Amino acid sequence: MKTLKIAIQKSGRLNEKSVELLKNCGLNFENYKSSLISPVSNFPLEILFLRDDDIPEYVQDGIADLGIVGENVIQETEVDVAYLQKLGFGKCSLKIAVPNNNQIQQLSQLNGKSIATTYPVILDKFLKKNAIQAEIRTISGSVEISPGLGLSDAICDLVSTGGTLKSNGLTAFADVMSSEAVLIGSKGSENSDLVQELIQRVQSVLRAKETKYVVLNVHRDSLPAIIALLPGVKSPSVVSLAEENWVAVHTVIPERDFWDRISQLKQAGAQGIVVMPIEKIIL
Repeated sequence: MKTLKIAIQKSGRLNEKSVELLKNCGLNFENYKSSLISPVSNFPLEILFLRDDDIPEYVQDGIADLGIVGENVIQETEVDVAYLQKLGFGKCSLKIAVPNNNQIQQLSQLNGKSIATTYPVILDKFLKKNAIQAEIRTISGSVEISPGLGLSDAICDLVSTGGTLKSNGLTAFADVMSSEAVLIGSKGSENSDLVQELIQRVQSVLRAKETKYVVLNVHRDSLPAIIALLPGVKSPSVVSLAEENWVAVHTVIPERDFWDRISQLKQAGAQGIVVMPIEKIIL
């Protein structure tokens, strides 16, 4: 049986979450902090720990079958790979920012200005799309200090919380692109049964993170109203209780509207609501 290879960051903002995801998929591996390659003991898979900039090309060239990397890196390297699954972590935005005391407030005011960035390819496409003629200055390292050193009038960089911009006296005013971690594959890799099995594991973990398992007690008279609020994975499970005319309802609730749904359930007659985390959901 072929052994798959998946490339993830050796260090950086996506490393911890990537390792956590693979562990939650039931994959057993060790020594990832001191090794460039770590075999998985219970699945035909090897994990390669690489610089994030190298991951897309390793996948494109077939050195790795799969990779976990930010969308921003994929767009910057312009590789030809298959997008297999968005992963919901590592979310950030690539933004153009200017010094707080700068008068630039519109994109058109960037004409004739200089912009420092580590993402010249993405920035160039954005500027051309918006008919802006600005000088792109490619910098490796801390882009935020460029305006203060007189190297540029603005910057284009990844922003998560905005704290780094604020501490350097910068204000973001234009969104270039949004990014999150994605599972990518070499062209045709999605046709592999092993790849599909791994994708299924990943999707089951992601579904579980987006939902809560809920058990509640309700009088049978209120059951129709409760069921109308709880679609479940397919439909809620209803189990009779020892007390006559009372049932226990088992279901899942999406995390995004959890508290609103709980309030509606209580108003509809739900009692003794118990909420539990879900490890995996396999459809």
